[in-house]
Amino acid sequence: MDNSSGVGVLDKAALVLTALEQGPTTLAGLVTATGLARPTAHRLAVALEHHRLVSRDLQGRFVLGPRLTELASAAGEDRLLATAGPVLARLRDITGESAQLFRRQGDMRVCAAAAERPAGLRDTIPVGSQLTMSAGSAAQVLLAWEDPERIQRGLLSSSFSAVALATVRRRGWAQSVAEREAGVASVSAPVRSPSGKVIAAVSVSGPIERLSRQPGRLHAPAVMAAAERLSDVLRRSGAEG
Repeated sequence: MDNSSGVGVLDKAALVLTALEQGPTTLAGLVTATGLARPTAHRLAVALEHHRLVSRDLQGRFVLGPRLTELASAAGEDRLLATAGPVLARLRDITGESAQLFRRQGDMRVCAAAAERPAGLRDTIPVGSQLTMSAGSAAQVLLAWEDPERIQRGLLSSSFSAVALATVRRRGWAQSVAEREAGVASVSAPVRSPSGKVIAAVSVSGPIERLSRQPGRLHAPAVMAAAERLSDVLRRSGAEG
């Protein structure tokens, strides 16, 4: 093979995956496409199926497996973090408030990236901070589009209601006033993967004196635009991938 890596079994597995890129393929089709011996093609396809890199369709033909989608999604999230810095800095400059990117991790949400306000009263949330999923506008966004069972579980300990989450879904953003911390208000909007799943929340937060008791009126358009910009990066990287 021209593009040999020197690890024969990996090169052959790559041939199988490349053949399946064209669509569902029978074993005979794999043999033709790869030039591998029939027993070798079968053994590799079944081994790749074991690792979920290959699956079967309803006709029993080999197709690319779900693990590849999961790996692509993880690569997209890395791209999300790489892009988040400039987008959050721009959001901070537009709103004059600290901006953050949150991702859910079990029963907590983690600050994955942030752009701090340089001076004056600010709501500082260091990168890596773990915050509760039971309060705050980012928690509302990260829970609002989950499946009904997970929403019900999340609402058991939350300071917001099912009605509040329905409002978040309808208008596409969330706000909180002194919900997570006294004196602090925030606005958040969802970042979506290419499949439409909410995978992160973009937020701005600061003192109620500046953000008011209706912080969404001030900052929802800018926060939604930043979240959409990050979603767009993931869509483009998904298309390229």
